[in-house]
Amino acid sequence: MKIRRTAQAVAVLAAGSLALAACTSPADDDNGDTTGGDDQTEDTGGGDTHEGTDKADLGDVSTVQGDIFFSTGQDEFTGYNTFTSGTYSTYNNVISDRYLSSFWYFGTDGTIYPNEEFGTYEAISGVEDDGPLVIEYTIADDAVWSDGTPVTNLDYMLDWVSQNPEGWLPQGEDSLFDHVSHSFAQYVPEGPQGELGAKTFTIEYAEKNPDWPIIVSSAFPAHVVAEQIGMTAEEFGQAIRDEDVEAMEQAAEFWNTGWLSNPGEVPDESLAPSNGPYRFMEGGWTAGQSITLEANPNYWGTPPATEKVTFRFLDASTHTQSLENGDLNVIEPQATVDTVPDLEALGDAVEIKTGSELTWEHVDFNFLEGNVFADDQGGLALREAFAYCLPREQIVENLIRPIDPEAVVMNAREVFPFQDNYDEVVDAAYDGRFDEVDLDEATRLVEESGITTPIDVRIGYSAPNPRRTAQVEMIKSSCDQAGFNVIDTGTADFFSNAIVAGDYEVALFAWAGSGQITSGENIYATDRPQNYGKFSNADVDAAWSTLASSLDPEVQAEQVKVIEGLLWDNLYGIPIFAHPGVVAHTAGMENVRHTAAQSGVSWNAEQWLLPE
Repeated sequence: MKIRRTAQAVAVLAAGSLALAACTSPADDDNGDTTGGDDQTEDTGGGDTHEGTDKADLGDVSTVQGDIFFSTGQDEFTGYNTFTSGTYSTYNNVISDRYLSSFWYFGTDGTIYPNEEFGTYEAISGVEDDGPLVIEYTIADDAVWSDGTPVTNLDYMLDWVSQNPEGWLPQGEDSLFDHVSHSFAQYVPEGPQGELGAKTFTIEYAEKNPDWPIIVSSAFPAHVVAEQIGMTAEEFGQAIRDEDVEAMEQAAEFWNTGWLSNPGEVPDESLAPSNGPYRFMEGGWTAGQSITLEANPNYWGTPPATEKVTFRFLDASTHTQSLENGDLNVIEPQATVDTVPDLEALGDAVEIKTGSELTWEHVDFNFLEGNVFADDQGGLALREAFAYCLPREQIVENLIRPIDPEAVVMNAREVFPFQDNYDEVVDAAYDGRFDEVDLDEATRLVEESGITTPIDVRIGYSAPNPRRTAQVEMIKSSCDQAGFNVIDTGTADFFSNAIVAGDYEVALFAWAGSGQITSGENIYATDRPQNYGKFSNADVDAAWSTLASSLDPEVQAEQVKVIEGLLWDNLYGIPIFAHPGVVAHTAGMENVRHTAAQSGVSWNAEQWLLPE
């Protein structure tokens, strides 16, 4: 049950950002050179004979009638655009991945595989030589949106400009586009080059970038945005080339809100076309219950194995029962002490798969001015006090070790306990001071902070989530003894409201990993979109800058140690454990495969097939 030879385990579906983990285990992010690892899982049944970590070649596929039911949790789908700061999460991305194609995908161990049905890409210079890093992309000739419009480089010009290029679009708080990542525009200052509307384009990086194979991925339809602001797609592309801020302000207004939907309102295909194997089914969204995608008749690649996939909005605590009842065909339940025994009790009706996951649980502090843990208030002393009373070993012992006897308290953020370089990184970055609860030291530091006790600490998370509720209970039992008053403020809309607004003292959630080397920069560097707590440290920023501009694995490895050490010394937050993973499905289904990557079990949903 170990994944070997994987590198940095913190990547994303949107380049340069991590996915917020649902209460199931995808999460909310291995390597820049695409070397993979062994995908070792326990499997109680058949239905998957492919031995690689990539997608199986199923040969000639004819789509069969049927509807497969799956759920990531109770959260309602938010609409076509799942890359805004308020919509980017695994809840939404498992759906958007079905209707947006990409140049690449993550295999079951986080290895990066090209998606040649969509297109190809190659380094023209800069990898094996000292020249600038230039990458050429070629979109498949027959790649079209479901409304018949060709997929072209204009779509990637929209993707670039929506990430707020520095120099001519406002940055930071005044960014025009509410995109969760700025990486594409940050690293490629001139944007995609090539004849407007062509199937090919090149990009040139300002500096070497170890994540170049995955910076460019999927894109939204530029022709839709252009139409919304009264332009042709080519005119829109020229407006980008001309740095027309007024036109981009109009485009951003639509991009930010025009692709979001009220629950139950399926967006029209003319507004929200697909270039993936599935598209929205007319009338297929029932508010609070489910949304159905159907096979895209204009998809040029391998057709989906099953005509429909329905994503049900069900409380995670109901998934096992729903699988037994036939209301769900595939589940990825949160791995609790009861999960596997409950599934095994269903007997031959289900098949179970387990494995390690590139997803990790953590608590993060809020550094916004005036917050009790911010540097203008209790500061480092109070953050250290909380770290000393945080019962991480108790959490792992009670909640994780019954599922995975080899589970340990996690003491890094950029590498995982089951990876070969974990011990080396931890030994270099962390002295073990917070491994055991020390209430005396916690109490002393609370007094040193000067904050009057009891100190209210609201711990926010996405609820309902039994495992996180149990964690908060354990934290309260311990930390209240040191002068804190821990308050459980878990809410169903935590990801879309509280965490974005900074309405918490401590956030409890998970980041889902996969294949990027530099994605942590989007979390820990100053003013980055996923740095929700507004942490800022010049040394951390400099280390990320060095790492993100080098293709040398030794430089990257050294900077990871520097970053980990600084994050411990300044206590951005505290890692707790790596998630164990469980998948179960209706017996006899084909091609359902557990994955360690953030895309979760639905990473190959277009290949799922119900038993005959």
